[in-house]
Formats: sequence, C-alpha cells, structure tokens
Amino acid sequence: MPVIRIGASPLRIADVLQTAAGRARVALDESKAFRQRIERSVELLDRLIADGQPIYGVTTGFGDSCEKTVPAELSAKMAANLVRFHGCGTGRMLEEAEVAAVIVARLVSLAQGQSGVRGVLLQRLCDLLNHRILPRIPAEGSVGASGDLTPLSYVAAVLMGEREVSVNGRVLPAAEALAAAKLKPIDLRPKESLSLMNGTSVMTGLSCLAYGRARQLARWASALTAMSSDVLRGNRGHFDDRIFLAKPHPGQRAAARWIAEDVEYASGSSPHDGRIQDRYSIRCAPHVIGVLLDSLGFIKTLLETELNSANDNPLLDTSSGDVLHGGNFYGGHPCMAMDMLKIAVANVADLIDRQMALICNPATNNGLPADLVARTAADQVTHHGFKAMQITASALAAEALKLTMPASVFSRSTESHNQDKVSMGTIAARDALRVLELTETAAAVVQLALVQAVDLRSGEGCHLRSRELHRAVRLAVAVNDADRRQDLDIRRVLEMHRAAELPIGPIDFPAE
Repeated sequence: MPVIRIGASPLRIADVLQTAAGRARVALDESKAFRQRIERSVELLDRLIADGQPIYGVTTGFGDSCEKTVPAELSAKMAANLVRFHGCGTGRMLEEAEVAAVIVARLVSLAQGQSGVRGVLLQRLCDLLNHRILPRIPAEGSVGASGDLTPLSYVAAVLMGEREVSVNGRVLPAAEALAAAKLKPIDLRPKESLSLMNGTSVMTGLSCLAYGRARQLARWASALTAMSSDVLRGNRGHFDDRIFLAKPHPGQRAAARWIAEDVEYASGSSPHDGRIQDRYSIRCAPHVIGVLLDSLGFIKTLLETELNSANDNPLLDTSSGDVLHGGNFYGGHPCMAMDMLKIAVANVADLIDRQMALICNPATNNGLPADLVARTAADQVTHHGFKAMQITASALAAEALKLTMPASVFSRSTESHNQDKVSMGTIAARDALRVLELTETAAAVVQLALVQAVDLRSGEGCHLRSRELHRAVRLAVAVNDADRRQDLDIRRVLEMHRAAELPIGPIDFPAE
C-alpha cells in the first residue's frame, strides 16, 4: 500500500481521497527539518507560558470568555474541558471515509508547525488512520467558525481515550479500540485541544470527497448524454470541436470531446438526416456539464490551499517568537467552493432529468414506445415501464435544485456575539454531498432508462459508450419486459458507479 508523507510536501486532494478510501497509509516526514519545525512551536509555547504572556485559549478562557485569566497550572485541565463541553453534536454519524478525510485534513494543518502541538499527537492521528480507528463524528453542530469545533471535538476526545469509534464497521469505546491496537490515550497539553478543534478540517475533508465525486459525475453525465443522443437518433454534429473552439471554455470543450468520442463522431462526418437541431438538453449538454468541469479548477485551488494551511488560532511564529491572534479558522473559502459546486452539480441533475423526459415521451423520443414499455404480449396496455421512474428522476432533481441556496449567506451571530459572523462552511459541504447523492441517484435512474432504450432499438445506431454501458448494466440488471419494482435496480447501478464498475470513460481533463 502506498505511503503518503505528511509534512514533506503539500498534500493534494487525490491524496486525501486515496487515504479516505483506505488505499494508502500515512506517515510523518522523517526529515530533521520537519521534526525541528514541530518541536520549535512546542518550545515557543512553553516559553511563552512560563513568561506569563497572554495566549488565547491557554492562559485565557475560550470565545467570549477570552477576558478571563486562567492560571498556567489549570491550562491542561481547561484543554480537556474544551473537548468535553463540545460533545454536543447531532444528526447522522459521518461515514468512515468521511471521518478519515477529516483526520487527514486536520493532520496536514497541524503539520505546518504553527499550532504548538507535539509530534506524538501527529503520530497518533496517523495511527488512527492506519489502524482505521475512526471517531464517531455527528454531522451537525458546526457554524464553520471558530472552525469545526464541535465535530472536531470527537477526534480530540478519541485521542484522550473518550467517546466512541468505528473499527471495521463495529462501534467500540475509544479506550477499548486504542488498547486493542496497543495505543495509549494522550493527555492533551495546553493548546493541543484548541489546535485540534479550532480549524476547518471537517468542511475541508468533506469538500475533498465532494470534489472527487463531482469529477466522476461530470464524466458520467457526458456518457449519459452520448447514450441519449444515440437512442434519440440525434445530430452528432452538435459535439463538433469547432463549435467549442469558437467559445473555448476548457471544461465545456472537454465535455463535448468526451461525448463526441463516445458517439464516434469525427469532424466532417456525413450530414445528419434527421432533426437538424436537437433539443437543448442534448445540444447544450456540454455547456451545462462544462460549467461543472470549469468550476472544478477553481474549487481545487481553494481546497488545496485550505488543506495545506495552518487554519487554527492563535498561531505561533517561531521565527519571531510572536503569538498571532487571528481568524484562520474561518471557513469562507471551502464554503464558497461548496456553494459553487452544489449549484453546478444540481444543474447536471436538471439536465439529465430533462433527457429522461425526452426518451420517455413519444412526442420527443423519435419512435420509442411511450415510457419505454418493452412488453409485446396482449396485456401490453396494463404495463407502464419507466413512467414512475421518470417521476423519481424528477423528484430527485427537484430536491437537488432546492438545496442550492448558498449556505454562506445564512451567517448567524452566536456564542455571546463573539462569533458574530460565521462561514457555515460545513453546512455547505454537507449540502454539496447531499446534492451529489441525489444527482448520482437520478443518473442511475436515467442510466437504466437508456439501457432499456438501447434494447428497444436493438442496438441500432448505438455507438461506443452506449454499447459498453449497455453490456455492463445488463450483466447486473435484467431488461424490464414486465412491470416490476426497480428500486433494487437503481441501487445496483449506484453501487456499480461508486465502485467504478461502470465504463463511463476516462476523466482526462488537463485544464482542471
């Protein structure tokens, strides 16, 4: 299994995704320079405490209580209390891959060497990932500044041997799981709990996962568009690269290229003898999918900058010996990234829902039976094929669109008006993941309908992508030749997508 070195060089989103999926281990940089960077911040903190310098969250209370002085001998006790009183998360538990992404993000931030945490704490975060001892983190309870305090308290608590973890799908007390892995709980020193909790790592970790899923979705939507063009006997010339050179957004051009390759179109092909211009959900599909693709480059820059940042407070400047009190815990950039992403993804949901409507309607599907009914027996009139499936796709798209309200504009003043402007970045990240889930499910419905349409066409006029996807889906799901439940079919196609078993084509988008 590959090893990703933390602290050696900037981490990429791809590294987070690999580690979150359990396909890579992590290890701290072994260089002397890295070790010294970590040690210097701890030594500076100790010196400042000994000198009696005011340090937020170390010699003062937290939040609006920063005007209260805390004696140095009580600082460690306060560090533990910070973890405990933030144990008030609500909602679903984050999935194991989500938790792993969160830990990676926090580890990378603390490894910048400006947070005053010991190397043993960083190593223990590596241990949690490598042993897959994953804290049980409730999804709700963060306003995204001062960072993800409440959800990250569940990571800090596990290091202390408190609360619960998930190990191979089993829920265990943290102390028991650590003992089984021969790991000892850590007594957190002054500032270590604050450094663990006062950052943007939940929203950043979740955003990295959303980014990865959005890339896959963009390619799938392009493949679905190619199939839609095939079964509707559309004009393949809509994807001619000359059109997109005239309006050269890189993502838009990439989507058109994918679709053109999937329908085996080459510039200068014989003229189309059907309807000269397809409806917008086919003809303009590269323009819709292209917006998502083009947004990914900007989103990647925001997320990787955030990922490789010291995003807690206060920071320690070891070169000058200064304590820097600021607001790097504010998650505005991940929030903006996810607000943007969910809008682009929801537009793809709307696009493929419109394609579904075209292929189910005899007024627009160029000779396919209404609702893709494949039944030919005398009782054909009693069967309704994909009628309800179209309703499901529409419901999924509508819900995805409903969730596109930007989270960033819902800042609330909280914590005695100390946190009076907050990012809502974690809510945006959760929204984005939900919009992706809805859109992926809609795509699974449309995928099944398109495979049914290929059967109804007997494969006539179907090109590369249609043939490959038809073959893959039919190995798992039978043709619908009589009315039956299809929820299990949807679930199976979703599983295939998430396991990368659908031949949707390569994601080669160098401009990203």
